[in-house]
Formats: sequence, C-alpha cells, structure tokens
Amino acid sequence: MSRQPLRLAILDATRLLEEAGVPSPRTDAELLAAHVVGVERTRLGLVPLVDPEVVDTYRALVGRRAQRIPLQHITGVASMGAIDLAVGPGVFVPRPETELLLAWALAVLEHTPTRPPVVLDLCTGSGALALAIAHARPDAVVHAVELEPKALAWARRNADTQAGRGDTPITLYHGDVTDRTVLTDLEGGVDLVVSNPPYIPEGAVLDPEVAEHDPGSALFGGPDGLSVIAPMISNIARWLRIGGALAIEHDDSNGGQVAALLRERRVFGEVAEHPDLAGKPRFVVARRVATETESARRQ
Repeated sequence: MSRQPLRLAILDATRLLEEAGVPSPRTDAELLAAHVVGVERTRLGLVPLVDPEVVDTYRALVGRRAQRIPLQHITGVASMGAIDLAVGPGVFVPRPETELLLAWALAVLEHTPTRPPVVLDLCTGSGALALAIAHARPDAVVHAVELEPKALAWARRNADTQAGRGDTPITLYHGDVTDRTVLTDLEGGVDLVVSNPPYIPEGAVLDPEVAEHDPGSALFGGPDGLSVIAPMISNIARWLRIGGALAIEHDDSNGGQVAALLRERRVFGEVAEHPDLAGKPRFVVARRVATETESARRQ
C-alpha cells in the first residue's frame, strides 16, 4: 500500500475527538500524531506522508483518547517546566496551571539569600514541582513528601530518571503533610515551600479524564476542599525559616479561604492571591515574617 498523508489523518482524528467531547481536539490530535511519528508537534509539517501501519497505530491511540483516557496516560508523559515526567494510573497528571506557581517559585529563589536554598514540595505526586525546581536550580536542596504509595513510586521513577540525566537528586519522603511529626529535622530551615495538594471540594463535577483516571486522594479535599490545606499550614509555619516563602495551589472556589487561613496565622505576611491564565484564582503565596513568640506579642 502507498504512503498516506498525515495531515488527512490528523483532520479525521480532530473530528472524532471533537465528537467525543474532548476539550482541545485539534491540539490533542496533533500531539498524538507527534508522539507516533516521533517529532515535536511544531515539526509535523515536515512529515507529509507516513506508512499505513503508522496511520493504524495513530488511529488506535486516537480511539483511546476519544474514550476520554487522558492524553498523558496514552503518551506516558506530562511536562512541568523544562522537564518531562512519566505518568500513568495511580498518580495525578500535572496541569499547565501549575506552571505559573513554578515560575513564581523560581523567581523567589532568585532572591533567596541562603545558598544552597532549601525547598520543600508537599503532596508531590509525580514529583513535578520538586523535580522541575531541582532541574532549574541545581544548587537547591529539594525535599518532597507524598502519602500515596502508588504516586510515590511514580515520583521515585521520575527522580531516578532525572538523576540519571545529571540533575541534582531530590529527597523523597513517604508521609502525611498534615502530620505534626513529619520532617521535624527541617523545622525552621526551609526557604521555600510549594504545594499542589488535594483541593477540590467533594461533589464537584469533573471531566471524565479527571474523575475516572486521576486518583481521588489527589483530587478531593473534603466538603470545602480545605481538609488537607488547613492543617498543612501549621506544619508549613514550623518548616519555614523567617523570611521563607510559600505557595499553595487551590480550587478556584476557595482561594479567599486559603488566603484567610494564612492571614489568621500572624507568623505569615505578604499574603497574596494569584490568578491563572484564565483569570481564575489559582494559588496563594505568603512569607513567614515572625516567630510564634513574636506573633503572640502582637496579639
């Protein structure tokens, strides 16, 4: 059989994905094509013709995406910053929105006086934030905590891969970020805390890719989405040094509540809310500005 135009296969795939309700049919059709032929999406135009077997493989993957299986589960890869991460069943797929939190964190580290800076990633999942920071800042000492064993296994796999490529190794911990006994040796010694914790209120209506494939333990944070965030804040207070910064991603429905929880703790200052690219509240930042003793004196 003669070779076939890849462009026509992509058009057919786009129509199929659109009919299936996939939110970004053209983008996903092109990303799957790029995955199959082994080029960057921007270079698909350099592959005008492909063998029939390639088209068959492509159509099979498109069929899986039409079943609302996450694109990243099909390709096995998700991105964060300048790195790619292995993902699949049992671990939360990193979202593009978290790139904004990452950019904020790296900007903060540019003005962090201590060297090497100490970073702590809470609810690390696949290791996305921890590993992206370690890649961008090889001088940083990065720690990451995850409760779910399956997710931690993905994080270890990604950490081993990045270390094998020459990145500074990170230290992974199996633990509950709301547990007062976790990482007591880091108390008062962390320059930056970042977290993308479970924060969706229970009962929220989610796309099939999320509801059926992301682990519920990585998604839901109780009735108001704050069952992990609220107790975690006390631990963040004890981990951060004076002047240290934090960033917590949250649901677009509870950002004001997260900011209020931080303002209630007088050890924090410079509390600010940040929107995502769609203008929705997405993460809250703050700094530790006082000790518990100094805070008590102010009250």
